Amino acid sequence: MNGNNKTFPSDFTLTGLFTNNKASGFLFSIICAIFFMAMIANGVMIFLIYIDPHLHTPMYFLLSHLSFIDIMYISTIVPKMLADYLEGEGTISFIACTAQYFLYMGFVGAEFFLLGLMAYDRYVAICNPLRYPVLMSHRVCWMILASSWFGGALDSFLLTPITMSLPFCASHKINHFFCEAPTMLRLACGDKAVYEMVMYICCVMMLLIPFSVVIASYTGVLITVHQMKSAEGKKKAFATCSSHMMVVILFYGAALYTYMLPQSYHTPTKDKVFSVFYTIITPLLNPLIYSLRNRDVAEAFKRVLARCRGTREEF
Repeated sequence: MNGNNKTFPSDFTLTGLFTNNKASGFLFSIICAIFFMAMIANGVMIFLIYIDPHLHTPMYFLLSHLSFIDIMYISTIVPKMLADYLEGEGTISFIACTAQYFLYMGFVGAEFFLLGLMAYDRYVAICNPLRYPVLMSHRVCWMILASSWFGGALDSFLLTPITMSLPFCASHKINHFFCEAPTMLRLACGDKAVYEMVMYICCVMMLLIPFSVVIASYTGVLITVHQMKSAEGKKKAFATCSSHMMVVILFYGAALYTYMLPQSYHTPTKDKVFSVFYTIITPLLNPLIYSLRNRDVAEAFKRVLARCRGTREEF
């Protein structure tokens, strides 16, 4: 391609989600509501796990960090998108786009690994309950968190320099609502072979490895549950795992489309829909799924409310 058709780093323009004038206001209201509900729901989840001693277990310790990651990565995308709609423009500087890309890849990568390793927690709880305190000790929990953050950081430090150092074509119009990898790749000119190879390796590491841990863990769980004679035990085991499996299917399903399917299967509209699903909707669904389907969280919420009422009556 002629070098004159390439430009050096400058501002980009995000087309955003609100392109239909008739529905844009309604869509803005929905996204705004989802954002604030996700922030509140995840914040409440973290607060309950921190304040209630009954939730001071490895599973809820990991769940509190999952909520923290959800808060962080939805905050890297949605506020900018909402502000662009209110200001009537979608300009983002090269530095801001790079920062958003870096933070997004780090937080999402950390969530991929954390969700995968949380399946191991469920495996130990059901298949090796007597050794659970040893196999899921405080030290092991911190190792799981450190591994998740390391995996996310590795994705960011590998992909961000390669992506943002690519020569971009004359059009700096990003047909998306944030600086996401597949969209940025479509803007790039020249040889993308190195980038695509690194992207593939990172996707294998970020998606397939954690997903393999999930498959292996739940295969062991299913075998153990099948061998149980107690119907009540089977029901309890299923209830313990079902919330996590729902979150895994929702999150990994959308991400597999975004990062594993060839570019020929992608369209701007599909990319936006799937990105909305796992970057905006999933952070809201995570705490709702875990709270609505989890008796411990519901009871913890009731205890906190009762404690607040008791404190108010004393005054």
